[in-house]
Amino acid sequence: MLTAYTQNGTPLFQLVEVHIRSHGATAMARNTDQLSNEPRSFVLAILEVYDRSSKLINGAFKGDHGFATAMDKAFGHLVNNNAVTQFTRNSAKISELLARYCDTVLKKSTKNPDELELEESLNRVMIIFRYVEEKDVFQKFYSKMLAKRLVAGLSASDDAEATMISKLKAVCGFEYTSKLQRMFQDIGLSRDLNDQFRTTSPTTVFDFEFIVQILSTGAWPFSERNNLTLPVTLERPVNVFRDFYHNKYNGRKLTWLFNLSRCELSANCYKNKYILQVSTYQAAILMCFNTVDVRTVSQIRSEVECEQPFFNQILLSLLKVKVLVLQDETEEVDEKDLENGSVNVKLNFAFKSKKLRINLNVPIRSEQKQEEDATNRVIEEDRKLLIQATIVRIMKMRKQLKHQQLVGETMQLLANRFKPGVAIIKVNFLWTLTLTTNFSNLIPLFAEMYRNSDSERVYETG
Repeated sequence: MLTAYTQNGTPLFQLVEVHIRSHGATAMARNTDQLSNEPRSFVLAILEVYDRSSKLINGAFKGDHGFATAMDKAFGHLVNNNAVTQFTRNSAKISELLARYCDTVLKKSTKNPDELELEESLNRVMIIFRYVEEKDVFQKFYSKMLAKRLVAGLSASDDAEATMISKLKAVCGFEYTSKLQRMFQDIGLSRDLNDQFRTTSPTTVFDFEFIVQILSTGAWPFSERNNLTLPVTLERPVNVFRDFYHNKYNGRKLTWLFNLSRCELSANCYKNKYILQVSTYQAAILMCFNTVDVRTVSQIRSEVECEQPFFNQILLSLLKVKVLVLQDETEEVDEKDLENGSVNVKLNFAFKSKKLRINLNVPIRSEQKQEEDATNRVIEEDRKLLIQATIVRIMKMRKQLKHQQLVGETMQLLANRFKPGVAIIKVNFLWTLTLTTNFSNLIPLFAEMYRNSDSERVYETG
C-alpha cells in the first residue's frame, strides 16, 4: 500500500499534507493585498488550491481515506492560516471575505448568473465554509448583508437566499440560522401588512407610494441611530401607518429606523426633470428648499434636527454631487466649510446629469467604519456569553469536572461556531464563578478545590 511507504521515516500521506500546505501557502502569498480586499479573488484562489489538491488525491491516490484526511488537515490549516490572515493580522478576515463574496453572488446585478450557476456558486462557497473555524464571524457579517439585501430588495433570487440558509443550517444547526429565517418571515409578513394598509387607509392623506417593513426586534442586526425630524409631507403617512398598526396590534411599539429608509424625490427645479434616489436624511435636507432657494447651515440643521457630525456628512454628500452648492460656489467643499452655521447653501439650478434617475444614497465612509466596529464588538460580546453558557451547561450535566476536562469539553462544544483559546475560557470561567457566587438563584453555585496545577484543579457544582 502507498500509505505504508515512508521517506526518512515519514509516512507518505504526511508528506502529501506538507505538500498541499506548501503549495497553498505559495498560491495565497501571490497578490496578498488584492486577496485581502477583493472577496472574489480570495475565494477563487482558495478554490483553485482545493481543486488541484482534490485532483491529486482522487487521481494519483484513488481517493484513499488516509490521503483524503491529509488533504482535509492541510486545507483546513490553509483556510484559517494563510498570507491574508498574516497580512491583515486578523484571523477573522477569512470569514468576513467569504461573507462578502456571498453578498456579491446573491445580490441583484446586471451580471447575475442563472439558477444552476447560482446553485453551483453556493456549493463552492460551502466547500470553504466547512473548513472555516470562526463561523460566528461569518454569521454576523452574513446576517448584516442579508438584512440589507432584504430591506433594500436587492436579492437576486429568494429561492437562492433560502437555499443558502438551508445549506448553513445543514452544517451548523437550527440555532445558527434561526434569525436568518426570521428575517425572511418578517419580509413576507410585511408584504401582507402593506396590502392591508393600502386597502384600509384613506387615499387622500398622501398621493405617493408608501411602503413599511416591520422588523422583529432581536432578529435583525440593526439599531436606531441619529434623530431626525421628518418634513410634514413624510410625517403624515408615518402617523397614519402608526395608527393603523396600533389598532391592529394593541400594545406593540414601533421604532422607526430612518437610517435604513430611502425615498425617491421628483426634482422639478432643474432644466431636466430628475428622479433622485436618496436616504430619508438627504430627503429631509432637500425638502427644506421646497419653499426657498437659499438657507443657512444652521437653519437646515435646526429644521431636520439631525445630530452632529452625521448631519454635516449628509449635507456634504449633497454638496459634492452639486445638487446643492455653497453661496460662494466653492470648487471643493469639506466638513470644515460647514462648521460656520451662517454659511449659505442654495439649490444649484445649473445641475446636470446624463442620467434622469440618479442614486445619491451612497454609503458614508465613517458610517461603514462604525458598522464594522459595532459588528466586531457584538462578536466579542456574543462569544463571552456563549462560552459562559457552555460552561454552565457542562457543569450542570457533569456536576464535577477537572480543569483540563472542562476546557476540553468547552472547546469541543464550541468547535462548530469558533475556536476559543484556553486563556479566554479561563477568563470566562472566572467571570461565571463570580456571577454564580453573587447570584446563586440564577445558576448553580460553583465551588473550586485547588490542587497542584490547573490540570489537577477540580470544579464542582453545589
